[in-house]
Amino acid sequence: MAGKVLNNVKAVSEALDVAMDKWKEVVVYGEDAGFEGGVFRATEGLQAKYGEERCFDAPISEAMFVGVALGMAMNKMKPVVEIQFEGLGWASLQNILGHMGRMRNRTRGKLPTPVVIRMPMGGGIRALELHSEAMEAIYAHTPGIKVVCPSTPYDTKGLILAAIESPDPVIVFEPTKLYRAFKQEVPDGFYTVPIGEAFKIQEGNDLTVVTYGAQTVDCQKAIEQLESKNPDITIELIDLRTLKPWDKKMVFESVKKTGRLLVVHEAIRSFSISSEIIASVNEECFEYLKAPLSRCTGYDIVIPFDSGEGYHQPNPTKILVKMEELLSYKF
Repeated sequence: MAGKVLNNVKAVSEALDVAMDKWKEVVVYGEDAGFEGGVFRATEGLQAKYGEERCFDAPISEAMFVGVALGMAMNKMKPVVEIQFEGLGWASLQNILGHMGRMRNRTRGKLPTPVVIRMPMGGGIRALELHSEAMEAIYAHTPGIKVVCPSTPYDTKGLILAAIESPDPVIVFEPTKLYRAFKQEVPDGFYTVPIGEAFKIQEGNDLTVVTYGAQTVDCQKAIEQLESKNPDITIELIDLRTLKPWDKKMVFESVKKTGRLLVVHEAIRSFSISSEIIASVNEECFEYLKAPLSRCTGYDIVIPFDSGEGYHQPNPTKILVKMEELLSYKF
């Protein structure tokens, strides 16, 4: 299949373009998402191509324009909403968690809400407070909400299209650190990456590393260092891609093979995605374990802005230390 070489932000643009062409019900909007093309230029050119009625700017009121998306979806439209940064989405939580996620159940299936909410997330660009948050666990905790976090251009396009196709509300977290970090060939036209399926980046026998978002790159660097020093050791690396519903089958099968698990993410540690994965693996795979389950995460603090965020985030060095601890553990 023919394709283009794109970075992550251009993969977002490509996905939205394909969706707007395929479904006339799709509208795209958010703060500066129309004429300017968004703060990261992810929606650049869409207003010129599809008109102001299908791609437009929203007022600085996340509570309002997310609520409008709920009404649109209940009336057979497919709104794709951009919140400029994840930390600016707090005002929208009542509509997302209190109404959007419950509407299918509340109406006994009569009113599905196919809303997609895109949010740049995480640190790595030295932004200000509320611009580098990673609070995906709040959304994943809520019934009725699907949550995805792609790390590659291929997955970005495929997961956004799958989200728009879904009858349920989907939160798409886009790691800002990876928007322009690298490029990848992406197929032309319409395709989807199934929501709920993880991707095994590499096979291994000695340790399972589970991650998502920007930390996929950090984990790959750490694993490369470890395996270069220890040629007999192999690490299995899994990119979750979907945080809810997460791919339990792939993770459980991997842990049963390796006997060791490390979960890596930049979000704060307590009550997090890693907490859920570790609890689930403990329940289902306990008799296979060769070492305590472990994680490398951010700290339980407000995300420090500017140069301080580097101390908060996992990095290849921190991940390498954790891997070596797990591999050397003896019961």
